[in-house]
Amino acid sequence: MHREEYTLDGSVDRNGTPAVRARTGSWYAGFLILVNQGLATLAFFGVGVNLVLFLTRVMGQDNAEAANNVSKWTGTVYLFSLLGAFLSDSYWGRYKTCAVFQVIFVLGLVSLSLTSYLFLVKPNGCGDEATPCGSHSTLHLSLFYVSIYLIALGNGGYQPTIATFGADQFDEEHPKEGHSKVAFFSYFYLALNLGCLFSNTILGYYEDKGIWAIGFWASAGSATVALILFLIGTPRYRHFVPKGNPLSRFSQVIVAASRKWKIEVPSNDDELYEVQEADLADNADRKILHTQGFKFLDRAAVMTQRDYTIEKKTNTHNPWHLCSITQVEEVKCILRLLPVWLCTIPYSVVFTQMQSIFVEQGAAMKTTLAGFHIPPASMSSFDILSVAAFIFINKRLIEPLVSRYRKSGALTELQRMGIGLVIAIAAMLSAGLVEHFRLRYSQKDCPNCANSSSLSIFWQVPQYVLIGASEVFMYVGQLEFFNGQAPDGLKSFGSALSMMSISLGNYVSSLIVTIVIKISASDEMPGWIPRNLTGGIWTGFITY
Repeated sequence: MHREEYTLDGSVDRNGTPAVRARTGSWYAGFLILVNQGLATLAFFGVGVNLVLFLTRVMGQDNAEAANNVSKWTGTVYLFSLLGAFLSDSYWGRYKTCAVFQVIFVLGLVSLSLTSYLFLVKPNGCGDEATPCGSHSTLHLSLFYVSIYLIALGNGGYQPTIATFGADQFDEEHPKEGHSKVAFFSYFYLALNLGCLFSNTILGYYEDKGIWAIGFWASAGSATVALILFLIGTPRYRHFVPKGNPLSRFSQVIVAASRKWKIEVPSNDDELYEVQEADLADNADRKILHTQGFKFLDRAAVMTQRDYTIEKKTNTHNPWHLCSITQVEEVKCILRLLPVWLCTIPYSVVFTQMQSIFVEQGAAMKTTLAGFHIPPASMSSFDILSVAAFIFINKRLIEPLVSRYRKSGALTELQRMGIGLVIAIAAMLSAGLVEHFRLRYSQKDCPNCANSSSLSIFWQVPQYVLIGASEVFMYVGQLEFFNGQAPDGLKSFGSALSMMSISLGNYVSSLIVTIVIKISASDEMPGWIPRNLTGGIWTGFITY
């Protein structure tokens, strides 16, 4: 009788029994997750990529208010990623987290489609460049904001979990599946970009023409199909059992160290408390050796007479009084990540301009080519193509060349992140130069006309290409750095930390726009980013 082979990484099937390699996971499950990601990304960006235009053309908001609202909404998406990662690792597991948040995502998209069709896009055909929509009641506005924030909750909670869940389908301890696991991440990023490309071109074109309801319904349909495909794979998925609350582990070290703030830390590391490897608490899989730095936290691992007495009587210890060195080092790892994390927030401020200010800038430029209208939001397709191209260039050209001529080998994650920041600066300089010439070639006799500048929208291509190149170095390096440096028990927290920088970047962007408007606006001047960009404060500078 043929003996069934089980996976070696500790994964289980949906019944909680060890996963059989031939009947679970691998590329059958991986392919379903890849298609699911592509369709879900298409659905999300089908809304997000043109949201700033929907707010200005349908909801009647000015450019500054719309840019602020998009920044806040995008920031909230990534803020909810922290909730999804927490529930996934602590209580629900990755499968349930993905399923629940995808249902919320679909409900939000259906609600937005219904609200737009029944209430917002009125009269019919409004919402393009020429026809303004009517006013909206408080109820209609409330339904709109509830809908888009349901979308933010659903997509935000789903995103940090689905990539890890896809990787779970491959046993890294198995030679063949280990290689497949590495390849999966490349295919996953490709699926994400293909979804973005379709939404930024096809859906973006229809929405720019004012056919908002159809565009939103297409997004809702795409998300529904994605959810169905995800559920179809249920019998074949591999799972990892959630191991407990990482926040409590972090808090226990802080509390235990604070209670022993008067105790002297022994100079010999062997005198600090550590448990047996088989008994490591919660989500930690491997021991971490003691390191220097953050000496205050080492007090949490000092065993007092009281701790010794409790362990002697109960054969256990109180984690709020005594923590293992491994648990203390987990906290140190996270604290060492924070300075790097803070430095990534300014980059996210730059990245979010692509979804708001860049689109508004493009809408005020010449958007026709040989009689064909180019939707401003579809210009982000050049960002997607740039990302795909620079991933190939980096892997096939830059990394081999650097490894050949540098004694220390390939670029580190931090060095790549630094390169990404430099390229992002170049992108914003390019955008500023385009804005300079857009205003120079604006129609002085008709500043309120749509597309009031004769400068072609294709002059935006360099800034989008540079943003895409910076993503390859910054965001990919950032994800690798946080996942590599985070301890075993806090891997998901490391991923969530990476996404949180994007969230805070969006909020900082919103704050900057608000401050600039307050400073630049006066009785004589409408401010830097008015409803009509050509009438902004820069017009005076260009005319002068």
